[in-house]
Amino acid sequence: MPDAGAATDRSAAVAALLTGRRGTPVAVEEWRRLEPWAVARARLDGPGGPETVVVKWVRRFHSQTAPDEWRLRSELAALGFLAEDRGVALAPRVLAADLDAGLLILEDLAPRTALDLLLRRDGAAAHADRLAAFARACGELGAATAGQAGAYYARRAALGPVDPAADRMGPFARLREEARRRAAALGAPLADRAAAELAAAHAELAEPGPFLALSNNDAQPNNVLLHAAGPPEARLIDFEFAGFTHALRDAVWLHVPGPAWMSVGDPQGTGLADDYRRALAEGVPEAADDLRYGPGLAAACLDWAIIRLQRLATLDDRPAGHPSRPQLVATLEAAAHTAEAFRALPRLAGWARRVAALLRRRWPDADLDLADPAAFPAFAPRR
Repeated sequence: MPDAGAATDRSAAVAALLTGRRGTPVAVEEWRRLEPWAVARARLDGPGGPETVVVKWVRRFHSQTAPDEWRLRSELAALGFLAEDRGVALAPRVLAADLDAGLLILEDLAPRTALDLLLRRDGAAAHADRLAAFARACGELGAATAGQAGAYYARRAALGPVDPAADRMGPFARLREEARRRAAALGAPLADRAAAELAAAHAELAEPGPFLALSNNDAQPNNVLLHAAGPPEARLIDFEFAGFTHALRDAVWLHVPGPAWMSVGDPQGTGLADDYRRALAEGVPEAADDLRYGPGLAAACLDWAIIRLQRLATLDDRPAGHPSRPQLVATLEAAAHTAEAFRALPRLAGWARRVAALLRRRWPDADLDLADPAAFPAFAPRR
């Protein structure tokens, strides 16, 4: 096993770190890697009996000359900020950290399991209450942290350099221009009015005003843990990309398919959109105002669709029938639909629909009735 040596070293480092933190000997009895992530569950032996913890570490990817150490720093700052500064139990607690060694030791939230696994196994209808809990948790995160950027960045800056302006625009900002070039090559350049609306959308996202809140910047069903039975108490995970950004980015998953899904259903009809919005409005009263909420949500959804559009060349190279093709069509059309529902960014929404129509012609295999709930029910997975 190629990682056996590294696992042994990490196991020893975790034991030493917890021994030092607790002042009593702690041993790691079992180490189980949670593939494909740089995460493991460690079973400990120490005072008080066996327990398990979750360990995260810095991973270097093949294209990198150095690991992304800022990811663990962001996660440590975000989780500490939530638990210690805001007193919010929406995420795991940090038990110990050694940033020089690139290790975080977190509270193990088992037997909770990832929502996406439940959705794939049973379908969305069987877990409506858990989807609602996820929606509320995302809204609660925004409500609890809005207006607190100064406190978070003081904590984050103590761990290393950080760029709050870059955080506001999200971790994928560099992909937007490439997406525009892909659309232009496809035959759908952004006309003047649509380009002006895109600029307005980016201005909204760059300066969220009262909607500026902490996000893990990856609000998707794989990053929320819930009990498979019993009360649906949600816990959000994976804060490596955390930062203060427009709170409505955390609502995009309700309206537009993420990477794992072909569809997300009707969040208005199911009440999920209202679950999120009411929770957010507890701390951000402007969320109750359609004139403030609609443009922000439209901007966040269309921005996500544009970011996904930069994958066009990759999808061109895939074989006919690959589900990522209709998924991109669904993403563009769902984002446009959301903007239209709030009568926001109409020309940009029209442009997204034109791009989707061009993709349907380019890929006949993607020219499907994505609105058919029998073929594409809520949270139909992209297999």
